Order: sequence, then C-alpha cells, then structure tokens
Amino acid sequence: MTSPDQPSEPTYADRVYRSTASLVSGGLLLALLLWICGDAVVRGSGRTPWIALAAALTLAPLIVAYTLRPAVFANDDRLRVRNPFRTIELPWAVVDVVRARFSVEALAGDATYQLWAIPVSLRQRKSAQRRNAKRKAAGEAPVAGETEEISRSDADRQVAELSEVHERAVATRRPGAQGEAAVRWAYEIIAPAVAGAVLLAVLFATG
Repeated sequence: MTSPDQPSEPTYADRVYRSTASLVSGGLLLALLLWICGDAVVRGSGRTPWIALAAALTLAPLIVAYTLRPAVFANDDRLRVRNPFRTIELPWAVVDVVRARFSVEALAGDATYQLWAIPVSLRQRKSAQRRNAKRKAAGEAPVAGETEEISRSDADRQVAELSEVHERAVATRRPGAQGEAAVRWAYEIIAPAVAGAVLLAVLFATG
C-alpha cells in the first residue's frame, strides 16, 4: 500500500497524432463515393444499382481504413497504433525505439510496426535541414528551451515527443508500462470490404 507521504508518479494527458490531410481527403472521397453510387442506385436500372451498392460496400471501408482510421495514441504507459487493418498495443517497456526514416516506425524486439498516422515528408525534412544550416552559418544560437535543431519536420518533431514519453516511462519503470505487445485485426473494416468484393465478383460472373 502506498504511503500518503510518498509522492505519486506524475500523469500526463494522452497525445493523439493524426494526419489532417488524410482526414480531409478521406471525407472528400467518401462524399464523392456516396454521390456517384447514390446516383447510380437512384437513376440506374437493371443490375446497375446492385453493382453500385457492392462497389460502395467494398470501397467505403477501404477509404476509411487508409484515411480516417489511422491514429497514434500515446500515454504514460503505452503506445497504441491504429493502422488501416490492425491495432497494435505496445507497453513502453517492450518498445526499443521510435524512429523516423522513410516512414515512422516503432521497434519492439524483432518486430517493426509502422505508424501510418504520422507520414514522413522528405521535402519538409530537407527544408528544415536547410533552415538549420542557414541559422548555424549565421551564428544564431537556439533560445532557452530549444534544441540545437531549431527547425524540424512535423514527423521528426512528433517522433521526438514520442521518444520523450518512452524514455520517461522506461526511466520511472511504471507498472502500467510493463507487459507484452498485442495485435488485433480490424475485422470491422475487413469483413464488409471482403463481402462487397465477393458480391461484386458474383454480379460480374453472373452478368
């Protein structure tokens, strides 16, 4: 039992990472799909409405999977990665490192998990590197609280934040940060997409 005089571990609000561009494009694609398939259902004849419905059933889950679903949630105890077809729960104790190369990855033992919600922009990274080089050449020093790299790409900044949370959890050996990695398949996405694809195949095969 914890003594009342013993200081408790500090808690920090969950961090959520999502791609704004993906959310916007996903919403637009779903609206376009609804418009095209809805028009085919209302105005089409014969097998056209059924084909439109099957196409919508196939494509809508895939659009959601690749644009609206990806997200990364990080708190003091674990990293939860929601990718298009899987959700990965990683207690910080099993994470070796979070890194950004051509994609953002979390390494846990022999496994590597991509973080779809944090896209890496090589153009943005090169632009940040050029700004840093110019500031160093001009002799500008970082102000208090800034790192030597004053400018960073969004992906590199977010990876630095995740690494900070990871290091804090490992250093304090939080009980909640212990455990094993867990992976769950997103059957709510996979099942309707497969059902729609099967229905489309049947409609074309019997046409």
